[in-house]
Amino acid sequence: MRLYNTLTRELEEVRPVAEGHVTMYTCGPTVYRYAHLGNLRTFMLGDLIRRGLEFEGYRVTQIMNITDVGHMTDEASPGALDKMQLAVEDEGLSPLEIAEKYARAVFDDAEAVGIRPADRYPKATEHVPEMIELTQTLINRGHAYVVDSGSVYFDVASFDGYGSLSGNTLDNLREGHRDLEADPAKRSSADFALWKSAGPGRLMKWDSPWGVGFPGWHVECSAMSMKYLGDRFDIHTGGSDLRFPHHEDEIAQSEGAVGHQVVSIWVHGGHLRQSGQKISKSTGNTIRVPELIDHGVDPLAFRWLTFQTRYRSEMDFTWDAMDAADAKVKQLRRRMNEWAPRADQIGEPAKDYDARFREAVAADLDMPAAVVVVNEVVGTGELSEGEKYSLLASWDAVLGLDLEREATRAWAPSDEMTAKIAQRDAARSAKDYAESDRLRDELASMGVEVMDTPEGTKVRPRD
Repeated sequence: MRLYNTLTRELEEVRPVAEGHVTMYTCGPTVYRYAHLGNLRTFMLGDLIRRGLEFEGYRVTQIMNITDVGHMTDEASPGALDKMQLAVEDEGLSPLEIAEKYARAVFDDAEAVGIRPADRYPKATEHVPEMIELTQTLINRGHAYVVDSGSVYFDVASFDGYGSLSGNTLDNLREGHRDLEADPAKRSSADFALWKSAGPGRLMKWDSPWGVGFPGWHVECSAMSMKYLGDRFDIHTGGSDLRFPHHEDEIAQSEGAVGHQVVSIWVHGGHLRQSGQKISKSTGNTIRVPELIDHGVDPLAFRWLTFQTRYRSEMDFTWDAMDAADAKVKQLRRRMNEWAPRADQIGEPAKDYDARFREAVAADLDMPAAVVVVNEVVGTGELSEGEKYSLLASWDAVLGLDLEREATRAWAPSDEMTAKIAQRDAARSAKDYAESDRLRDELASMGVEVMDTPEGTKVRPRD
């Protein structure tokens, strides 16, 4: 598999540190509100990479963090609260109850759109000692400093190559670029917090060598990714909005602590937009999985919708496109039901289609090209029904659309239906179309959809 590495601006082949075993860290949810489809498109990127690599025969270990500490606000502003604390006040629950509620909701929504579970979901609140240890290491190595308030900042000037991921080098940074970390005690406006002194009334705080406080946003990912994947791992994923400052700062503090490159390939996904505006909590134009269900859409169809656009590109969401994707996925499942049972062998033409699909997935997850191959297989006359079934069943390991849902569910026509099907096929053979139509109507009245196929009459449960 080749992936676009944001760090090098090049397509690079995945060459894991450990042969045959790919390690991947995915920036996960901040659990103080429900996840929306924009979040899920980003999380789907890690899922697709994992599915694609496993499709090629790799073993993959994936870690996704849970940010349950909350994001910092401007601590210089009197009475400022972080987003977790605002949720606590809104809902009357404790911070950990808030986190648990929304983490469960994220897992449910992710499952609904076919995102398979990561191997581990470390929570920020359960890894504060590791963050403190990493912060102390950076102080010892001369990359961080403590100010009188008890906050600790990373000295960006101490790290050569800062800005290589995002292009925001020190020469390009403007004063106040990080307005969430305004602190006159910082040596430079570009320096970022590893540990913040707790302000009055803050709920989530911990003891540290520098006083009572809470970890900076970026330090959690460095501490947890290296704890579970080691100080050299293969892939790090996230949304394009995380390139700066989050991932830029993560590189600086991780590599500053261990003295070498930690992540081989950085992969970032584009935003999901509606009416030209990014779907996000801050803009308020969010769409959630329950809204898809209420609209009559199978949430897995959202996967097919996202496959129309390369993961690195911005993608526009419309309900018309969502409805079309839903209809397509349901059509594919019906065709699979028509083609069952699965064939054991495929011929050379089918192998050519399989090679094209695999190449599309391996070529930086070119899912639009993969979709073209799927559509060609469905429509071609050079493959048998069994070959078509075999190909799509195999490819569904990547697509994740549950394409065999209808074909494998326990349903069979009753004896009465079977008899009427035989009668209708006989009538059609005798060109007795009036009798054929009458029998079609009788079958339809029994709650099934009646289909004319080259092999004769077929029925299936009506959706």
